[in-house]
Amino acid sequence: MKTLILALSIAGLGMAADIRGEYVEARTADIYTGPCFANSEVELTGNLAVLGWKIEKGAWHGVALDGLSVVGVVRAETTLGDFMHPDVVGARAVIIVDERATAEQRIALSQFAKQMGGDLLKNVVRTDARPISFSTGDMHSRQAKMVAGELAKVETRALEETDKICHNEAVWYKPLTELQHAMAAYTVEQSYQGKGLNTTWSYPGKRSAYVGTFSVSGPSVVETGEDFSK
Repeated sequence: MKTLILALSIAGLGMAADIRGEYVEARTADIYTGPCFANSEVELTGNLAVLGWKIEKGAWHGVALDGLSVVGVVRAETTLGDFMHPDVVGARAVIIVDERATAEQRIALSQFAKQMGGDLLKNVVRTDARPISFSTGDMHSRQAKMVAGELAKVETRALEETDKICHNEAVWYKPLTELQHAMAAYTVEQSYQGKGLNTTWSYPGKRSAYVGTFSVSGPSVVETGEDFSK
């Protein structure tokens, strides 16, 4: 079975790296698709997404986060990443921080996710702490599995020749966050079963994911005031 090689190089942020790691996202619209399919979905779907960062090494706001993960879950009013309507409209978000993190690390993880997510994670309505497992194979295999307790899950694999439908497919949407390198992937499973967004979903079996890597710098002062719900 032939595997499609689809890569998207993303420009760096132009700063020395303080923190680096791996990333996965999946949304409720195909990102690898044909124009006819994309145009039929726009403003009708694609307004939900799960984003996850696994920090291999580094600090954020001066707080070491080696080995910890954080997840952002988004519900917006319009299709996310639509280049015809790029502004994020009505986005509400839930952040899930690694349960192993200390109180200070949980604050730093939340602020890191907000910075990386931009307008998608600007309006956070709930923050939860859960055990997060995040495993990836070789980057080019595009195999990733992220599980945040009972709340959220994303699992991906490489796109294959048999995933084509119209044979006019291309990468239609860019990743939802700034990355060093990103590759389109097939969503084996994507779900959110938590509170705060007035909806839950399961959206498996789609061409709707990215796996990638990030490397960024962050501020040196940590803020306080996060509320972590159980």
